[in-house]
Amino acid sequence: MFPFRIQGSVIDEKIQISGGELFERIIDEDFELTEREVIKYMLQIIDGVNFIHKQGIVHLDLKPENIMCVGKTGSKIKLIDFGLARRLENAGTLKVLFGTPEFVAPEVINYEAISYPTDMWSIGVICYILLSGLSPFMGDNDNETLSNVTSASWDFEDDAFDEISEDAKDFITNLLKKDMKKRLTCAHCYDHKWLKQDTNTMTTKKLSKERMKKYILRRKWQ
Repeated sequence: MFPFRIQGSVIDEKIQISGGELFERIIDEDFELTEREVIKYMLQIIDGVNFIHKQGIVHLDLKPENIMCVGKTGSKIKLIDFGLARRLENAGTLKVLFGTPEFVAPEVINYEAISYPTDMWSIGVICYILLSGLSPFMGDNDNETLSNVTSASWDFEDDAFDEISEDAKDFITNLLKKDMKKRLTCAHCYDHKWLKQDTNTMTTKKLSKERMKKYILRRKWQ
């Protein structure tokens, strides 16, 4: 059971979660990873973030370990671990200096004011990894990773993105904006053409899971 709490206040009911981490589910030999599946997961992630943002709350620790599959089968997921979350309502200017280096936004590292777009950056990183099995910012150590984030230096040059749609790349590009004011909001995400398309009519080209396996192993040992 995972109680979702924000500074002592429960914001969601306790939910039985038994399916493990989403990224671990994806590399299961029986799972078929396609761009269509990624869209379904991204919509659920945005649903969760949109819900807490409407409550005046920022998560501040969105990462693979905090996206859990509700059951051992099916595709329903939930966001967990609100230990670093903060309430923005009536908080004035809020600055924090914590988070997971690979997923934290530039404004956190620079100790600048954070807001809802801070979570949107993390969503962009997660989407990039889900589609490619690669990390846009991971370096050989935390300092290198943080430097990559602050410079906002990333690209789609790897061959992994040859099979990814331009709409998906556009979605990521509009989340990984260094200027937080230019990032998509949850409302903008819902209106983005990549997420709005009819997934039933999409081609179901399989995406490589080997890169994701290597990525997960690297994170475990780094």
